[in-house]
Amino acid sequence: MELHKILLIFLTLIVFSSCAVKKIENKGFSISQIEETDERNSNDGVKSDTILETRPRNVLLTKHSNHRLIPIFKVNYNKQNKHPFVGSIKHHKNYSYIGKNQGNQWNNNFMPGFAAVYGYNFVNVSHYSIIDKKGNSFFEKPVLIKTLYYPAFSKDTLNSKPIERKYYMVSAYNEDTNKDGFINVKDMRRFFYFDISGNNKELLVPENYSVMNSEYDPVNDYMYIFARLDENKNGQRDDGENIHIFWIDLNDVKNRGRQY
Repeated sequence: MELHKILLIFLTLIVFSSCAVKKIENKGFSISQIEETDERNSNDGVKSDTILETRPRNVLLTKHSNHRLIPIFKVNYNKQNKHPFVGSIKHHKNYSYIGKNQGNQWNNNFMPGFAAVYGYNFVNVSHYSIIDKKGNSFFEKPVLIKTLYYPAFSKDTLNSKPIERKYYMVSAYNEDTNKDGFINVKDMRRFFYFDISGNNKELLVPENYSVMNSEYDPVNDYMYIFARLDENKNGQRDDGENIHIFWIDLNDVKNRGRQY
């Protein structure tokens, strides 16, 4: 086969794959019944008391031997053969950190000491205490989790010092903020803190902001969060609204603020 035809096929596959991933990511799930007066198809919604069918996937090993996490996924059904399927855990990797041969060993984690995972229709996290033999969920109701940060099992170092995180962070779409009957990426994305037992949930960025992305500062061990302010209070992120930057001291999340 000629080279230009091979390249054309390859590029087509990439575009198709990207579109498919974007379509899946934007899907989300229904959380309330659509009113009869709504212009959309009433079948797009489900009753508000409907319980999502969920399944666990994997056991995430944290740095702390007593604390284990289980990602919970929404069960989906193939439209053609009606077979159930669930998403799977994928890891965010960081291959670009500096000085890895000078006392900075992150083991390809997103940040030193933190593993970061995501997955399709990732809706909750179950925490289990091996000592107490008890489990608890991070969220009371299903949410759409974008990223879960948890203490990495690997032996990470920063500036030749061992890094050991003792808490979790979660970015998630936790409510139908734009009131369209769905929880999906069109809603406000919040950023949460949980203690090592998966309790004492706390917002790290004010709830009237929608988190966009983050950067890591290895000199100060800070995490910078870029978020868009919901200026018109319509419950979604709109182009033209102001973007602010928040900082979080990863050694002490109580020490945080806005720098822009």
